[in-house]
Amino acid sequence: MKKWYGGVVAASLFMLLVLRYVVLNNPMGQGYLSNPFSSNASNPLEWVRATAPPTIQNPVNRSVVISTETVVSSLFAERNISTKEQQSLLSWHHMRHLIDKAQGLPNGLEAIKQAENAWNSLMFSVEEERLASGNDTTRRRTNEKQCPHFLNMMNATELGNEGVRVRVPCGLTQGSSVTIIGIPNGLLGNFRIDLTGEPLPGEPDPPIILHYNVRLHGDKITEDPVIVQNTWTLAHDWGEEERCPSPSPEKNKKVDELDQCNKMVGNDDNRARSNSSKLSPTRKDGSTSRRYFPFKQGYLSVATLRVGSEGIQMTVDGKHITSFAYRETLEPWLVSEVKISGDLKLISVLASGLPTSEDSDHTTDLESLKSVPLPRERQLDLFIGVFSTANNFKRRMAVRRTWMQYAAVRSGAVAVRFFVGLHKNQIVNEELWNEARTYGDVQLMPFVDYYNLITWKTLAICIFGTKVHVAKYIMKTDDDAFVRVDEVLASLSRINRKSGLLYGLINSDSRPHRSTDSKWYISHEEWPEDSYPPWAHGPGYVVSHDIASAVHKKYQDGRLKMFKLEDVAMGIWIADMKKSGLEVHYENEGRVHNEGCKDGYVVAHYQGPREMLCLWQKLQEAKRATCCGDR
Repeated sequence: MKKWYGGVVAASLFMLLVLRYVVLNNPMGQGYLSNPFSSNASNPLEWVRATAPPTIQNPVNRSVVISTETVVSSLFAERNISTKEQQSLLSWHHMRHLIDKAQGLPNGLEAIKQAENAWNSLMFSVEEERLASGNDTTRRRTNEKQCPHFLNMMNATELGNEGVRVRVPCGLTQGSSVTIIGIPNGLLGNFRIDLTGEPLPGEPDPPIILHYNVRLHGDKITEDPVIVQNTWTLAHDWGEEERCPSPSPEKNKKVDELDQCNKMVGNDDNRARSNSSKLSPTRKDGSTSRRYFPFKQGYLSVATLRVGSEGIQMTVDGKHITSFAYRETLEPWLVSEVKISGDLKLISVLASGLPTSEDSDHTTDLESLKSVPLPRERQLDLFIGVFSTANNFKRRMAVRRTWMQYAAVRSGAVAVRFFVGLHKNQIVNEELWNEARTYGDVQLMPFVDYYNLITWKTLAICIFGTKVHVAKYIMKTDDDAFVRVDEVLASLSRINRKSGLLYGLINSDSRPHRSTDSKWYISHEEWPEDSYPPWAHGPGYVVSHDIASAVHKKYQDGRLKMFKLEDVAMGIWIADMKKSGLEVHYENEGRVHNEGCKDGYVVAHYQGPREMLCLWQKLQEAKRATCCGDR
């Protein structure tokens, strides 16, 4: 017995030495051992090196500490820009004290500090372009910087044993996709796909917006093949990993109406097949369908990561496999690089549907797309502020070509402006600046665009419609919403309320989402009450001038409560005004559709550029509001 035990110990030690040698000499092992992220739970080799000391423990934010006074003076300093260029900063100059309220929203101060870096870089580039104006070399360089429509293997950079990297210069947007064709190989057959952003100044490593880790031989939690998804930032380290197949299938939530993990994903070996009654779901006809794992060592796979409105989906060989919901401050527009590493023989990679601006030199209808000059002394019937993100170039062009062509807009009775935060990517900001100069309908915001900060845009819209160009009514909408401007004006005329008006799809009985899994999660600290006051859904609502003016006044006085759900925030602000004596009229408009399109719509949400053009064409031809396709 002792001899047998001693033999086992000796054999075990020998195997550990061999395994250590393999890991250290395996390209994937080298990549991870030299990677500062090597101690996280998403490392496929962590179960082998469980005793290794973690590289990062209690990470400290290494960002350079900058005083708020320095940030403000830099963001709002006078710049050597033309009067035409200053038109994109009309709301900007009214938001100087925003930094004083930055603690009211998650990541507010960080977004303003990031904006300072982005703004200084942009202004340097603008000045450099001005000094070199007329130079053919500069013009060629500017054209080369334009965001590409797609990228492929020719744009990839090999990193030796650390895999392949593809730079994504202008980020991703809804509808973008990254397709990877390859064969899992090597000793372990494990590989990973990382969508990373740009590191902040003073930080050595970039944030990981999506870490997609395929482990064909399992890990320390399971011996079966598994896909692990996660995120990483220097400030918060690794997030909570999501596994497919999940150890808790009952928690399998939906992202963009697709399963977080396809119920069919599982082990397909003989053991799994012999226990198929336990492991496999049952079809409607009573037969048992066999589980399978989408990646297999030595076999070709075509994997596509697709960007949705709520998260990123992965399909393999045409079948949906996983969904991963966006996490706070880690949004697709931040992606600047796709890195593929590990035991994968990469055959091809293609990134398509990328955000790209339209070359104004080749835009035949350019003059009809430019905004109409607005005389200061003329009161607008309606001002419409449109939420947009910097790299949503195509969406803004679709809006310009469709409902911004209404006669009321072209005559100047109605004004439309896009409210856009800065991007962390220099090329995107340069493209955005050129777009603003060309069309004159973009209002830049003095912060980097994070979803949690959209309430600041609502404030900016109220400022524009009351202090920059005075309007009777102020409307908020999104760049993926089709607005029937004529019907909105007709409804406002019919309602005939000059003050205290909130018009839109009113929700009078809603409660805060207390589940941390929800995109709209609200803690008790953020909102202690059990229900919200009445509010109107964000794709399209209108307030009267007095309400918008009161919002701005409260902001100036430091009495405006910031709340990260902007449409609910407006409802909260109006409820406070009501308590102070304002007579409020809530006008419900059932033709505002916040989840798609229905015939007879006034506002149709979630419409892509093609759907927008289709809706406009149908209005012109049939003179009726009929939807396109199944949206």
